[in-house]
Amino acid sequence: MPKKFLTVSEVAKIIGVTPLTVRNWDKAGRLTAHRNPFNNYRMYRVEDVEDILRRIGNSKGKAPRVQLASSKPKVKPKNTPRKLTISEE
Repeated sequence: MPKKFLTVSEVAKIIGVTPLTVRNWDKAGRLTAHRNPFNNYRMYRVEDVEDILRRIGNSKGKAPRVQLASSKPKVKPKNTPRKLTISEE
């Protein structure tokens, strides 16, 4: 199941800016943050990040797309602890 929301640091890494820039864009209204109900962290919809990437790309003559890395490694090294995954249903 693909991710629906991204953290500030994930958005910053995808766009190529600092997390502070992402927060400033949120404050200025360029991105809309949704708050995590448990810890009140900012979370951004993947569609919103794709939209801002299109706007940035259009100003540069390109149209980039968000590509999320898989949470599962392709080859699991031996003797490594397993990750606990919690799915929302």
